Amino acid sequence: MKTPDVQSIWITGASGFIGRNLALFLSGLGYKIFGIGHGAWSAQEALEFGIFKWINGSIVSKNLDLLANSSCIPDKIFHLAGGSSVGFSLENPHEDFCRTVIGTANLLEWVRLNAPESKLIAISSAAVYGDLHRDSVSEHAACSPYSPYGHHKLMIEGMCQSYARAFGVNLIITRLFSVYGKFLRKQLLWDLCTKLSLGNPSITLGGTGYETRDWMDIRDVVSALHAASDLASNDAPIINIGTGVGVSVREIAELVRDSWESDSKILFNQQTRNGDPFSLIGNCQQLSSLGFFSQFPVQIGVPNYVEWYLRNILIK
Repeated sequence: MKTPDVQSIWITGASGFIGRNLALFLSGLGYKIFGIGHGAWSAQEALEFGIFKWINGSIVSKNLDLLANSSCIPDKIFHLAGGSSVGFSLENPHEDFCRTVIGTANLLEWVRLNAPESKLIAISSAAVYGDLHRDSVSEHAACSPYSPYGHHKLMIEGMCQSYARAFGVNLIITRLFSVYGKFLRKQLLWDLCTKLSLGNPSITLGGTGYETRDWMDIRDVVSALHAASDLASNDAPIINIGTGVGVSVREIAELVRDSWESDSKILFNQQTRNGDPFSLIGNCQQLSSLGFFSQFPVQIGVPNYVEWYLRNILIK
């Protein structure tokens, strides 16, 4: 295994929405990035996102050994691989479990045996909080997930804590709220842009429209993950990654429509999905204490996303 010349970073799930943005951000800061996950990328395609070596495969020891032998033992590992949505987990709970829980168990064991000095940044989700809370939720709030996605994220948090305490693995658990931005091809903003592209006079969305979420632009997310990564230790701290500001789904939908310069009417069917919280907003004082503050509020980030969609999706 080679010794890195500069700080080396691995990203699991690097071909996903967050992974691509994180790789671009960190490579821009001068880190040497290596990635593993599912996706048939050529070396050139991976390099476009700042990734020097890409392994297309599951998070298993054989593939992790292969990545280490072709690169080096990493200084940090950002663990993004796993299930990525509540909807998918409800339709495919076993597959979501395998992607999220088994993959994380494999990674933790590999780190314990082969990279005990590496810092692991485990990406979890605010879905672990469930629908119990109306005010902003701190990292100490009770967790009561509803979906398989939320349960599986809470499982990996427990595994991470056990490896930190029993084996001294240095890690931090980061709970992400509602992330959006460039390369996102699912969820509310993507669905809205897709429907707006059809030119229909009205668009109907689920829910009441008054559900409130903590929306965070991906550019802020990757910067926050980088800022939090140095806190990784065998204390296994947990930190919310959000803005601390709640914005309703209705407001976001209207901002997308107005950024599109459409006069389509936004309607809501008043039907809610079991387990979906009415409000999910992060108490992000820990993140603020690191000197981090959001640079891209929704008034900037949402129009930027619409512009990205128009330039990169609609014209194709």
